Amino acid sequence: MAGVLTLSQWLGGPDAVKVESTFPSSTKTLAYNFGQNISGWTFKLDYQTVIVDTIAYDRDGTPNFTNSTILGSFPYGTVNSTTNIVVMNTATGIVNVTHPSGLYTGPIIPDARANIPLLIMSFTWTDNQSPKQSNTHRIAKIMAWEPEVTVGNPTTSTSYTALVVS
Repeated sequence: MAGVLTLSQWLGGPDAVKVESTFPSSTKTLAYNFGQNISGWTFKLDYQTVIVDTIAYDRDGTPNFTNSTILGSFPYGTVNSTTNIVVMNTATGIVNVTHPSGLYTGPIIPDARANIPLLIMSFTWTDNQSPKQSNTHRIAKIMAWEPEVTVGNPTTSTSYTALVVS
């Protein structure tokens, strides 16, 4: 049986995650302002691509994942923190986080309405308090087809793993 979780259940609800549509070749840098000294803090940036059966859109064009189901996923990965997480100012807590291109390399159906790759970027920070506190910010990126991407159904890719419950 495929699709045990709805996408909203897995992501944590619409208010917990920013969603954007982008291309696999796109990069984006976000500036985080923690507003405090971040000496001794650690940072991690990772990603997971899931395949969603369908995505509905509200009248204003906002993605609505209420009835979306995760069909499967691609391998989890970690992004190089040395080049993609740059502490700009330790005393004031300014950190630039770059989402690099090329994290999803599988096929995409142009103008897909089914079997849509959704790349979930997770930026985690852990402070130096006792006990340590960790928080994660997620951004969901709906992968759109572009000419450099192989046309095809992502669920037929050799690195795709279907979500199966026995």
